[in-house]
Amino acid sequence: MKLPDRLEMPLKRLATALDHLEAAAERRAEADSRRGDLEEELVVMQDDRSRLANELDGVMARARKLEEANAEVAQRLAATGAAIRSMLGQPDAAEPQGGE
Repeated sequence: MKLPDRLEMPLKRLATALDHLEAAAERRAEADSRRGDLEEELVVMQDDRSRLANELDGVMARARKLEEANAEVAQRLAATGAAIRSMLGQPDAAEPQGGE
């Protein structure tokens, strides 16, 4: 059965429009899939960032404690050195020696 000539052109345009619509739907589905992948990757990156921030906080706290311990040890060593010099009758290294 042959279609009337006046319907042939509109049907071709309709078929072309449906092809374009189908292609657009496929592109949209692919874009949604990629977006889902990107959102999942973003969640993983945010989790990593949180974990790294917590680790950094721990490391910074440990570094502060080590600096405080280092300062305390330095003070104790200086006091011990001064006490030893005092017992040996040597002038304190921090005091200027006379005649110079």
